[in-house]
Amino acid sequence: MIEKILIVEDVAQSRAFMTGILTEIFAGAEIMEAPDVRTAFNLCERHQFDLALVDLQLPDGDGYGVLRKLDQTQDAVTAIVTTAMGSDSAIVAALSAGAQGYLLKSDPPDLIASHLRQIPNGTPPLSPAIARRVMDHFRQTGPNVDDAAALTRREAEVLSLVGRGLRVSDVAGALELAPSTVSSHIKSIYRKLNISSRAEAAYQAARLGLLTGDRPR
Repeated sequence: MIEKILIVEDVAQSRAFMTGILTEIFAGAEIMEAPDVRTAFNLCERHQFDLALVDLQLPDGDGYGVLRKLDQTQDAVTAIVTTAMGSDSAIVAALSAGAQGYLLKSDPPDLIASHLRQIPNGTPPLSPAIARRVMDHFRQTGPNVDDAAALTRREAEVLSLVGRGLRVSDVAGALELAPSTVSSHIKSIYRKLNISSRAEAAYQAARLGLLTGDRPR
């Protein structure tokens, strides 16, 4: 459930635009705004957020630092980049810093709203143009079929659920496993697929066809 939201955006018009969309989608949620890195850091130290929208270009730094701060201070935030930057380097840096989704401001408002509505369902919001670039990236640099086939059935089940956005405790409950066991499976999956973040896990789960239909058999 989304109860508290952070918007990190230096352009007042863009903040108002995002606030309008989020107010409509997550009625009743508390929304806090940060126009710069300093304010964002301060809010991260004092509050726990369920969702954060982070611009990458800020007047006193960049959004990558905010993403890392969220990763360090928040228990269960979904961090989404909202930016005009669509370069490969920006995408890779954001995912490495902890982003779990990436939306371009140039997308139509209805499309942005549609992506944000899917967050509670565990669907990572991703602009179509970014999704194509990410898929191209993994097609060129990702693990080969033999690597993917090295996953055990249980690891594939775990990756399927992690790819849907479930937390470790939720995966443990769904599979009737101890959280420590799930964490061990996730470490093994990351090692076998050469990935290091939940966002990458989601993309790999999608690439392996684990996000459609029932759990892998």
